[in-house]
Amino acid sequence: MPLHEKLTEFYRGQLPDAVLDGTTLKAKCPFCERRGHKEAGVLAVFLNTQGYFAGYFRCLSRCVPGGFAPHFARLRGLDGALVPGHDPDRESYVQTDECAQENLNREIERLHATLTPDILTYFSARAIEAGTLAELKIGFNGRYLIYPYFRENDCCYAAHCISPERGSDQFWLGDAGYATGGRQIFNLKEIERCEDGALFVTEGEANLLCLKELGFPGVAVPTAADLEEVDVSRFAHVQTVFLVLNNAPESEAAARGFAARLGFKVRLLQWPTRSPRGFDLTQLAQANLAGFKAEVSRMIGAARAYSPFRAPEREYQLFCEDLDRQHSASFRAMQSGLSGFDAALGGVHGINVIGGPPKSGKSILGIQLATEIAKRQMPVIYYDFENGRQKIYQRTLARLSRVPVEQFVAGGLAGDESGRYEAARAEFQTMLNCFRVVTDRKLTPELMRRHIDFLRHETGRDDAVVVIDSLHKLPFKDFSERRTGIDAWLRELESIRDELRVAFLVLSELSRQEDGSYEGVPHMGLFKGSGDIEYTADNALIFKPDWQVGQQVAQAERCNSLWLVASRENSPGLIARYRLDFPFWGFTEVAGEESAR
Repeated sequence: MPLHEKLTEFYRGQLPDAVLDGTTLKAKCPFCERRGHKEAGVLAVFLNTQGYFAGYFRCLSRCVPGGFAPHFARLRGLDGALVPGHDPDRESYVQTDECAQENLNREIERLHATLTPDILTYFSARAIEAGTLAELKIGFNGRYLIYPYFRENDCCYAAHCISPERGSDQFWLGDAGYATGGRQIFNLKEIERCEDGALFVTEGEANLLCLKELGFPGVAVPTAADLEEVDVSRFAHVQTVFLVLNNAPESEAAARGFAARLGFKVRLLQWPTRSPRGFDLTQLAQANLAGFKAEVSRMIGAARAYSPFRAPEREYQLFCEDLDRQHSASFRAMQSGLSGFDAALGGVHGINVIGGPPKSGKSILGIQLATEIAKRQMPVIYYDFENGRQKIYQRTLARLSRVPVEQFVAGGLAGDESGRYEAARAEFQTMLNCFRVVTDRKLTPELMRRHIDFLRHETGRDDAVVVIDSLHKLPFKDFSERRTGIDAWLRELESIRDELRVAFLVLSELSRQEDGSYEGVPHMGLFKGSGDIEYTADNALIFKPDWQVGQQVAQAERCNSLWLVASRENSPGLIARYRLDFPFWGFTEVAGEESAR
């Protein structure tokens, strides 16, 4: 039997004289007499099969607070097993705070009795009438509205006092400790009453009063920021939580943070188009008092479930955009300029980790690859912890101009060298629009994200390349162990790659063999200080000198081999050999049979 039919059977069994009026079961309230009412009011039970509030009951005379079937059973003293959906192993939320000896209960009663006609008119203009104010014991001290925060033991130890003329003028009456640490929940006991049902969470007490006037259950927090301290386990037995926060970016961020902790049961209400900043339910009621209930009902019907996933439509759109991007001129521009490299890897895409021994020319290769991509007007950020900005710029200028650094630093160039140098300077200046060198040793993943966003926006490009020289010199401020820090950074690079769709070229150190050398067939085990490179890198490469580093070797013999040792999409093996082009600080690819040797 469907749950709504079980609920109908349950309530009909407890209210034998009830009459079904559409989807609402109406009966003589069984609780009014207990509360000393001379005449029993009407108990209404909502049984809409498609609604979130199926099984919600309330006395129209407000003799008891409304709630769902488990709360009804507790009020009637029934065995919980009679309630549809009863879970005998369910544990109730236990409040462990010790309560103070003194409370504000008498003061709250006195302040409620001092509500003036002007204050009643103030609330009435916001669709809030005297019955709701009495139910929640709202008071007035002549200057401030008093919103009492009752605890589970029906005692009030703190009350929020807000000026009706200026909302920023406010303070806490009583023990302010009961307004911090997640305790700042207005109408707290409503959560228990909404077990197996739905309730609202609003920002600001007056917004909750608007919903209570319409007959909806809910709680409130003073500000959206207070949601961060609320213990979401309080809502463990509530099936659906509607979040209604003010129309402001900070409120929306707080709502999403709360929803992320609470999970799938949260539904976010959206404000009408063009609602002003800070717009809330009280303002909506003032703007359209006659249509307020209908507008709130529309917002509830249109409420979106919080999801940690993208909407299927958006997911498909992004998939198509990525397909188009791979055919774009921008994507094709992410080429290294080295034919063997580009043929083997398709350019610089994904996370590419290049390992090499010390002084093997890794930085020279990294600078060359980075500046070749930037020459094509692609944004490139070079995080340098090895050489320094000036050295990178000078070596780039030497490679572009074919003039050694020592000569153009000394000055006095003439003839063809002078022409090449001036042309290279102009090319370099243009390239700097897309090429940024960062030497900040306080770099964080969030700062890296901001750098990428800025440069992509400034260049008008969706793609970008990030070069890191080197992985082992990244800042590890928050990590106690070097390896832990490296692996944590690799996880962040994966996240940035996926979020921002950028490519990485990461230079890495290698570990020495047992004999102290770097000889042997290149393999994944040579990478130093991280087991996660194997899982993070889309392409893992080793740049290995074919000559003995540190020994006197003729320039023509100073060649390196670039090996692809692991890849998600490409076949491992020797990519190409590269001859050091000194003193111009670059590498040239060795072609054909010479490369094979």
